[in-house]
Amino acid sequence: MTTHTPRSEVLRYTAFSSDPEGGNPAGVVLDATALDDKDMLAIAADLGYSESAFLTRSSEEPGDPEGRAYGIRYFSPKAEVPFCGHATVAAAVALAERTGPGKLVFTTRAGTVPVEVTEESGTLRATLTSVEPHIEKIADADLDEALAALDWPDSDLDPAFPPRIAFAGARHLVLAAATRARLADLAYDFARLEALMHRLDLTTVQLVWRESAAVFHVRDPFPVGGVVEDPATGAAAAAFGAYVRELGLAPEDAVLTLHQGEDLGRPGELTVTLRAGDPRVRVSGEGTRIG
Repeated sequence: MTTHTPRSEVLRYTAFSSDPEGGNPAGVVLDATALDDKDMLAIAADLGYSESAFLTRSSEEPGDPEGRAYGIRYFSPKAEVPFCGHATVAAAVALAERTGPGKLVFTTRAGTVPVEVTEESGTLRATLTSVEPHIEKIADADLDEALAALDWPDSDLDPAFPPRIAFAGARHLVLAAATRARLADLAYDFARLEALMHRLDLTTVQLVWRESAAVFHVRDPFPVGGVVEDPATGAAAAAFGAYVRELGLAPEDAVLTLHQGEDLGRPGELTVTLRAGDPRVRVSGEGTRIG
């Protein structure tokens, strides 16, 4: 049986909201040194959150004199994922509560992710910088299968936003709904979509609706993680930022607001920042402890 130290206790935080009842909850273990893969998966499954973050200190490495570098792994209730944005924000906020705001460096299985935490009026806000992103086309047959699993006819798609697979640490299929009503009506074939996502190595399906040039509403089915829907998805937000920039759907310098979780009763807000000359995408949001 694994022995847990006080720092390896399981903390609960929400990301992309300052309200414990909003945003996306995540488990956070600040010292997972004593845990193996089975332990981490069991903790994630017991919590039932879409993801949990497990940290190990990397302060012995050169270039980290202040001890603010960490290795981090992410587990859903069913499997490990290479990168998770909301659990990164949750972990960064948990650390900032203990060591103060400032810069952190997380080494993920997708690459190195810098995070900066700031505080304003007692609220902590974390900004992560993604690994270098890219997008790719999806085969017509795979798109047809995704739409069939969602029970979305072609006419429900927004033609201004072509379907693509986008990556910024994890792979997400981006599909744009033509109306808010279409986005709100989400009742999909769990097993069918899960099978397609495993075959295409997708983490979520990023469903979006454009309210205005810089404001979007999003939802993220996550059957491969054992969760029907993710309430707020930082990794998908980063991928979406890469998607709109590469397709010329947003300026090279842009700040986008993504609203997610409203249809689940857990509203959250994600800020996506694009900078000219830097291919990486920044995603920021508030966070707070649950309970």
